[in-house]
Amino acid sequence: MGNSGSAVKVCTEHQGGINWLSLSPDGQRLLTGSEDGTARLWSTADSQCHGHFQGHESYITFCHLENEAAFTCSADHTIRKWDVLTGQCLAIYRGHTSIVNRILVAKDYLFSGSYDRTARCWSVDKEKQIQEFRGHRNCVLTLAHYSSKDVLDESEEEEEKMSTDLLVTGSTDCTVKVWWVSSGRCYQTLLGHTGAVLCLILDAPNRELFSGSTDYTIRTWNIVTGEQLKVFKEHQGSVICLELVNRHLYSGSADRTVKCWLVDTGERIQTYKAHRHSVSTLKYHAGILFTGSGDACARAFNSKTGVLQKIFRGHKFIINCIQIHNELLYTASHDGTLRIWDIRGICKRNKRRLKKERSVQVRSSQKGSLSRLFNNKVGCMVQQENGECEAVELV
Repeated sequence: MGNSGSAVKVCTEHQGGINWLSLSPDGQRLLTGSEDGTARLWSTADSQCHGHFQGHESYITFCHLENEAAFTCSADHTIRKWDVLTGQCLAIYRGHTSIVNRILVAKDYLFSGSYDRTARCWSVDKEKQIQEFRGHRNCVLTLAHYSSKDVLDESEEEEEKMSTDLLVTGSTDCTVKVWWVSSGRCYQTLLGHTGAVLCLILDAPNRELFSGSTDYTIRTWNIVTGEQLKVFKEHQGSVICLELVNRHLYSGSADRTVKCWLVDTGERIQTYKAHRHSVSTLKYHAGILFTGSGDACARAFNSKTGVLQKIFRGHKFIINCIQIHNELLYTASHDGTLRIWDIRGICKRNKRRLKKERSVQVRSSQKGSLSRLFNNKVGCMVQQENGECEAVELV
């Protein structure tokens, strides 16, 4: 059973719930977007607030942080770009006619999805709309982006000289659509879900897209052909969040569980329980699965065994987003606080456990050096060629 952890620091500067938390690529800064209509910039070195971005006329729904620029989108129908050093608003992107609920920055493009049933593409530098993607019958909730070059193998890449960008959108109209960025045309519509599509995750090198829905399923698609490859059906509630690591897919659900699936076979190999409300966010780090929940707690599980290792208590409302950097866990909640937790202890224990497991695997694979191997739940006795026995703990 996991034990309770206390926060290293609690940041209370926001005057409203925090809807999103973004980590810069270099890991030096964090950005929070809040119901109070502002975004704040935090240093991961000293956990202090070093920027306060004000200008939106309504709450911020989502934010994204680059090394030198920050992006926020809002219920005021706009997206803003900010200078992280000065806090100055560098650009305002206008055009959406309803709440902008998701943004994505890729190359020189800024993509956005809105309750106005459209997605849009903007030039990051020129404050100009490049393309509008119109065709969904309801709001666009989630986005993904890839280049045609990402899905080509080496032989195809030699033949294909032009790289084409594609945008993927998931909507409450139960569909996923793939769009040509250059023309705004719909390349394909992926049909199969019977509920709103809440989350997308892309594995471009393997030509796969994963979508989670309120119909309780996760579906895998071939992004080149549009073919539905697999349906993962064991959840008993909406699939809210997804994480893909080493061909293992982790899914967080309103049924209060996270499940781990083998992507190649579709087999469910682990279920992580203990949550008392929906699982709202998750993050894999160093063999540990961290989750945030509507029960106001974050949790750390051994990703392999499913054993709960720690509970992080202190928030008052749902945890909307988590980030991890330098063995610190950052949790952002609808209670308006950003909490910082030291996870060095559980990371260290997990590394020792993984080391022992590798040691056991190496020893058991050394043919000729072992004559007999006895296993039980507590440990294994290894009889070596010289007749001596060594006890090795199994975790």
